[in-house]
Amino acid sequence: MSQSIIRVENLVKRYKDLIALDHFNLDIKEGEIFGLLGPNGSGKTTAINCILSLLAFDKGSIEVFQKPMNPDSYDSKRDIGVILQNVAVFEELTVQENIDYFCSLYIKDKKKCRDLVEEAIAFVGLEDFRKFHPRKLSGGLLRRLNIACGIAHKPKLIFMDEPTVAVDPQSRNKILEGILELNRQGATVVYTTHYMEEAEQICSRILIMDQGRNLAIGTKEELKAMIQTGETILIEVPALPLESLKEIKMIKHVFQADYQDGQLNIHCTNGKHNLIRIMEYLSTHEIDFGRVYSELPTLNDVFLEITGKQLRD
Repeated sequence: MSQSIIRVENLVKRYKDLIALDHFNLDIKEGEIFGLLGPNGSGKTTAINCILSLLAFDKGSIEVFQKPMNPDSYDSKRDIGVILQNVAVFEELTVQENIDYFCSLYIKDKKKCRDLVEEAIAFVGLEDFRKFHPRKLSGGLLRRLNIACGIAHKPKLIFMDEPTVAVDPQSRNKILEGILELNRQGATVVYTTHYMEEAEQICSRILIMDQGRNLAIGTKEELKAMIQTGETILIEVPALPLESLKEIKMIKHVFQADYQDGQLNIHCTNGKHNLIRIMEYLSTHEIDFGRVYSELPTLNDVFLEITGKQLRD
């Protein structure tokens, strides 16, 4: 089994009367793309800042690369890359100059630094924009520049805090493909996002947290197995008597059913033949229906059921 690259035990962080992290635990293995998910204010950014030793904490322990993490842990920090949600580049420098500046903070050999800058530019697809200043870039290209500045020095561990916020679908796909490629090249990635489909697409394991505490952790399949929803059935029904809705709620494995605007929404627990039972009921009672959809649970369903909150508060 891969060794732990980050280990956090019983971390407590208080802001006066507010407990931002409440005995928070985390164990990330080398080679993972680890999703850190939670509603706004759940403690994700606080946890990352504590791990990076940018923020003091009240109790607990943090190890990165099997060594205690402190503000002066420079050897460990040289192998870490950070891509923040808020783009952090210099407006007066060009794309190439920005990447060169951030890379040179870690790499002192000028030739090696030049080679790494060229590799980073190619990696994020900014070859045609190397002489542009950030203000001339679109939102998606600016995000790519931000990523290039954070990964040019070839870090072993990369923190990405919502790197795809407010970018177009093409840029988002480019960024996600880049994250997968970084992982294939050996980087461990800690990834925060409010887009559940992104976490489902790229993360090997996921932690859902709220109010500074761990709520659930596992692969997407393991998380989906933790919730009550096993299947959602959507059926277009022009007219449904109230008595029929009550009877549908009594069908085996159905734990929730509602009818609104000509659509019957049925939530079932894990079980076989849920759709068949529903269709048989409608046919037997001569209830007309149109299109039928059956959906397995998504990570969004997991998030909502475990936290009881919408993705953005």
